[in-house]
Amino acid sequence: MSMQTNWCDKVILVTGGASGMGRDVVLSLAREGARVVIGNRNAEAGQALLEQVLGEGGQALFRATDVSRAGDCAALVDLAMQRYGRLDGAFNNAGLQRDFNPIHATPDEDLSEVIDINLKGILYMMKYEAAAMLQSGGGAIVNNASIFGLKAMPDTAYYVASKHGIVGATRAVALDYARQGIRVNAICPGPIKTPSYDRVTGGDDHMYDAGVPMHRIGQAQEVTRAVLWLLSEQASYVTGTTLSVDGGMSAQ
Repeated sequence: MSMQTNWCDKVILVTGGASGMGRDVVLSLAREGARVVIGNRNAEAGQALLEQVLGEGGQALFRATDVSRAGDCAALVDLAMQRYGRLDGAFNNAGLQRDFNPIHATPDEDLSEVIDINLKGILYMMKYEAAAMLQSGGGAIVNNASIFGLKAMPDTAYYVASKHGIVGATRAVALDYARQGIRVNAICPGPIKTPSYDRVTGGDDHMYDAGVPMHRIGQAQEVTRAVLWLLSEQASYVTGTTLSVDGGMSAQ
């Protein structure tokens, strides 16, 4: 799957690493020889993934991490630096969506939680990752936005706002470090088969077919290929951009 010839001993951090797209990226990188630092809010799931990686002969660390808390984000990056001495890349994947509601009917707690995790969590992670990468001599950051970071959908204003914010923050931070060896990009997946997708759709794999030109949902490994490319030296001249992995939705 990897387009980079040597992931061996590269230190890559992944948030939301124990489920869905994050989990697939963790396993793919570990199998390629990278040292993966996993952050996940659900400690039981994170520990289980760590044990799987180690059981397969990979190298990994895990820390229970709530990205809405700046201290947790700093501690996760510190773990990478203390144990491995550097940070080469990061996939900021942690995020969530709550119920579909027009804005007047959106519970305050849903709005706050989604903004705190999806947007503030990305900002916190980039803050501490960039500081570590400046010490490491550079690196690459990939933020998980969404097709809804590029377009809108009814009854999800709080979610759309968080994802548009990720795209804007990605572009701004890319400019901050363009001359310092740190590349920052975002992926914008369409509907992808993950546990989160199943929670939102009730497990209906065809709920979005009519809105996707390829008339199907994507698979986690299709996102992983894009993430690994953006993290790799194959994308050495790519920064401040968004890469849609959406079956053609953004072309409509």
